[in-house]
Amino acid sequence: MKTALVVGASGLIGNLLTIKLLESNFYEKTKIIVRKPLDITHPKLEQIIVNFDNLEESNIIADDIFCCLGSTMRQAGSKENFYKVDFTYPLNIAKIGLKNGAKQFLIVTAMGADEKSFFYYNRVKGEIEKALSDLRYPTLIIFRPSMLSGERKEKRLGEKIGKVFMEFFDALIPDKYKIIEGSKVAQAMLELAQKGIKNKDIFESGSLQKY
Repeated sequence: MKTALVVGASGLIGNLLTIKLLESNFYEKTKIIVRKPLDITHPKLEQIIVNFDNLEESNIIADDIFCCLGSTMRQAGSKENFYKVDFTYPLNIAKIGLKNGAKQFLIVTAMGADEKSFFYYNRVKGEIEKALSDLRYPTLIIFRPSMLSGERKEKRLGEKIGKVFMEFFDALIPDKYKIIEGSKVAQAMLELAQKGIKNKDIFESGSLQKY
């Protein structure tokens, strides 16, 4: 039986994924690394309180690592803080996990991720994809969802406005760009982690709509 580790379990996808992992028979244990305890209890769950700026290597031990960390420029407050959350933390965790024997790293980035993008958000997402690829994990699976729907703990005004616009024009929008439920991304992560995918694979938003 395997152990899963979730990074970003307090966010929309991370929280949904954690619940799905706990309900799955594929994983014997699910670990989450968080800044402060979450209001979740389960016999298979281990909550590990960490300082992301000073990670203990002994805390990052699992067969499969699911990274759902992500911020916005508004939340982060600066480009430096955004880069830390969306690039530095995921990369550090991936490096430690690989050193400790992890076989799979699954990460949520974003539609439009491109290290050469003019847009800072998309560029950082592309840069983390490239850096993770360079680590040469046995399995690296990248998920690029479009705008997400679901209940978040924090409110994102821009996202709310975007959802209203996209829902109004839903019939005219190609599947790749349509709003996607966070639960579908979480389900895709759970199912694809069990497929035995080798090397690297990328799943765009349109392909995640079926989950």
